[in-house]
Amino acid sequence: MPPTLASLVHHSALKLTVRAGEDRLDVPVRWAHVSELADPVPYMEGGELLLITALKLDAEDPQAMRRYVKRLVGAGVVGLGFAVGVNYEDIPEALVDAAAGEGLPLLEVPRRTPFLAISKAVSAAIAADQYRAVTAGFAAQRELTRQALTDGPEGLLSALASQVDGWAALYDASGAVVATAPEWAGRRAARLTADVERLRERPAPASSVVGGPDNEDRVELHSLGTGRRPRAALAVGTAAAPGTAERYAVHSAIALLTLTTERSRSLRAAEQRLGAAVLRMLLAGEPDHARAVAGDLYGSLLDAPFRVVVAEAVPAGRTAAEGRSPREGDLLGALAEVVESAAARAGEAVLVVAEGERLVVLAADGGAAVGACGEYTAGLEAGRAVGEQGGAAGEDELVVGVSAPVGPVAAAAAYKQAEQALSVARRRGRVCVEHEQLAAGSVVPLLADDAVRAFADGLLRPLYEHDATGRGDLVASLRAWLSRHGQWDAAAADLGVHRHTLRYRMRRVEEILGRSLDDPDVRMELWLALKTTSTEQ
Repeated sequence: MPPTLASLVHHSALKLTVRAGEDRLDVPVRWAHVSELADPVPYMEGGELLLITALKLDAEDPQAMRRYVKRLVGAGVVGLGFAVGVNYEDIPEALVDAAAGEGLPLLEVPRRTPFLAISKAVSAAIAADQYRAVTAGFAAQRELTRQALTDGPEGLLSALASQVDGWAALYDASGAVVATAPEWAGRRAARLTADVERLRERPAPASSVVGGPDNEDRVELHSLGTGRRPRAALAVGTAAAPGTAERYAVHSAIALLTLTTERSRSLRAAEQRLGAAVLRMLLAGEPDHARAVAGDLYGSLLDAPFRVVVAEAVPAGRTAAEGRSPREGDLLGALAEVVESAAARAGEAVLVVAEGERLVVLAADGGAAVGACGEYTAGLEAGRAVGEQGGAAGEDELVVGVSAPVGPVAAAAAYKQAEQALSVARRRGRVCVEHEQLAAGSVVPLLADDAVRAFADGLLRPLYEHDATGRGDLVASLRAWLSRHGQWDAAAADLGVHRHTLRYRMRRVEEILGRSLDDPDVRMELWLALKTTSTEQ
């Protein structure tokens, strides 16, 4: 502990006597300062023991002493040492009363005790406290290192919580709680995920101090990682601000956890190259070679049905060919982190490959990684809907296509399925589309394309122009006839006209369009054109 006024009073060589403020002697002393100025406050930082002889003070004036003591207390001075036998044989009652009234400890310094001795005692005590803190910090570092090597992050957190007399929690790249110590801290740590998310938006290293849940404690949050985006975070909860020894322990924990959670760049790059090679082999129809190369790293993924996820991030209003912005990399990187973190927590194998301007993911069907991808894209979908209602525009957009479950032999087909779903998602303005949704739905929404709409408008425009003159209802008649598969009586009944009238109208359609309705291709094109224009209206 740092020196206190009580420790100085009990220092046998100093012979100090307490004259006021006996109940406040446990206050730490940051320094001992000598000043004979009538107003030394501008030179105080707080926490000092001020030593005076009252050379320039009217120490017997009660009003002057009350003002003097009040200024000292306001400046954070923790004690006043008065040397007797120099200018005053005893401490004037005016100063004693003023100190007692403000609760400022007043120490009587005998003539035989030089101020230098007090300053040396304070300095020696501070140095000893710092030495103890450094020694304790090194001991804590050794213990934390031992726990990290023997029991991993969980053991390290337990040792850290013991060192700081509080609790500690580790969060993964997605902001989810990975481990806590003690176990009861899990609920507190979970309630800080929003603060962890805000911290992760800042480049590493970053830290912040927040009030604990329900103001139960003081919590420090520290990002872990060497890259621009932190890979993890550490929370340390204590009843008060950590001291020097506790600070050493926290910093040691940050360094050790960074080493255990941040893989080296060379290893990460090697894994990415290996994953890309496995993906190329699968897409080339060489599952056996892919399995041999993957080994234990991705081998289990190829033993059960998996899904292929293809993601792109392109700024709104710009095509993929026009290049990407830095923000797009963040979107793909965030998706990769979500998928990898979910797989790591579930103990699943997952293959994530950055392929040009795309992110390709192979994940076990029905597993945590696929589920996390769905939850993440659903959240983006909801946010996009809110943004559209609020009129927001110009934000980068993530588009994701998901294949049906397949095995290694059908990986190339699954990749095409994911690409098709991705294309549909882009056309529909969706964040994510699964391939199964395409077969279960209708082909008509897939025609919502400018080129298709232009074709439909051009094909049907002569009929609309004819109907606009009031000389018939050819469009409605054509729609009714096609919907009834060319059955004259049924279509005429739907229109409420005679079948001969309907026959006349269909001949007029053929004349105006210059096409024969006996041709099945013509009927198909006309029907799709009518469906396209009707959905647009």
